[in-house]
Amino acid sequence: MKLRIGFGLALAIGTPAVAGTRPADPLVVDRVVLLMRHGVRPPTKAPAMPPEVTPERWPDWPTKPGWLTPHGAAAVARLGAADGTALRFHRLLPAKGCPVPAAIRIVADSDQRTIETAKAWAATLAPGCTLAIDHYAQDVPDPRFNAIESGKAPLDPAKADAAVAAEVGPGGFAALDARYRPLLARIDTILCGTPRPGCGVSGTPTGLAPARADKRPKLTGAIDRASTAAQILLLEAAEGMKLAQIGWGRATLADVTALGEFHALEFRILARPRVVAAANFAGLAEIVRAGLADSGPRVTMISGHDTNIANLGGLFDVHWQVPGFAAGDPVPGGALVLERLHDKAGKRYVRLRYRAQTLAQLRTAAPLGVKGPQDRILPVSGCNARGVAGLCTLDEALAKLG
Repeated sequence: MKLRIGFGLALAIGTPAVAGTRPADPLVVDRVVLLMRHGVRPPTKAPAMPPEVTPERWPDWPTKPGWLTPHGAAAVARLGAADGTALRFHRLLPAKGCPVPAAIRIVADSDQRTIETAKAWAATLAPGCTLAIDHYAQDVPDPRFNAIESGKAPLDPAKADAAVAAEVGPGGFAALDARYRPLLARIDTILCGTPRPGCGVSGTPTGLAPARADKRPKLTGAIDRASTAAQILLLEAAEGMKLAQIGWGRATLADVTALGEFHALEFRILARPRVVAAANFAGLAEIVRAGLADSGPRVTMISGHDTNIANLGGLFDVHWQVPGFAAGDPVPGGALVLERLHDKAGKRYVRLRYRAQTLAQLRTAAPLGVKGPQDRILPVSGCNARGVAGLCTLDEALAKLG
């Protein structure tokens, strides 16, 4: 039985060249940078949403609000093992023994869920090894993960709001609410059972809290609340809760997938536009650049958040969809992977992938087995190095980082 290994193994030493390249001049992976969303967590607040959204009591979780759950940690550990296999195949980690400290860099945001995600991943990436994790003390804000609010990269409010308006499109938020009215009605039914005044998310029209130099723009009203509610239902499903608990038994797994469009929509409007993405990602861009440099570590892993994933996805204009999730929705434990490659002449290239577990894999917590996680190449718009659609030169990739 053939083992499925991620990170583009067709580009490894001694294996066939990528489509469009000459077999005599294969590309070889020599650096990998993973930007990974933390694993499954409960809602970040208790109660999860204001009482006017639903009269129901939200399900109990095994950890504090916003903390990585044991189920989530186990799912991340499965990814660490799979990633370790791929990295050893590419000779970026030693086949036996522990990597030297200079070979791998792990950076985590200061939330409990991001720190513990990094720990769970590292423990199975290289079992028995002690890998350093670079993070601030828990709950001490780390400016690398939020460059706008930290003042590291002030935002141009007028340009940011204009970019949001362009994403919303003709007719503004009123047209957006109208377009999503059927899906808003469905989430109201899940939240409230029988529709009733003063319950659900759709009663307040969608609007915008404008950007400031130190504040990203933020949605208000129906779409904002629908995004939050949809993400909570998704996390309940990913945690492996019984169907009778997900949406109080009124939501199917198909609902979870469909309603995830609200979460992806919020990121498309607020986090992917370049003016916002470049500013907010400025601190992490420095880490990514270092990870793609000759002097950098062979492997870099950044344990962050869905917003960070959306920022980087916007900068490269790449798109993904994982079974069980809406298109463009960042998966718990999912990662945007940047691979640096070189040819025989030493020219450098960069390719992007998206690696994540499906919703079914997250729910069951079963071993990934030979199928492994989902792993897809993401063609980068405007890149056509060596005649391969979506393959960037290193310089092109660095330019997209801002």
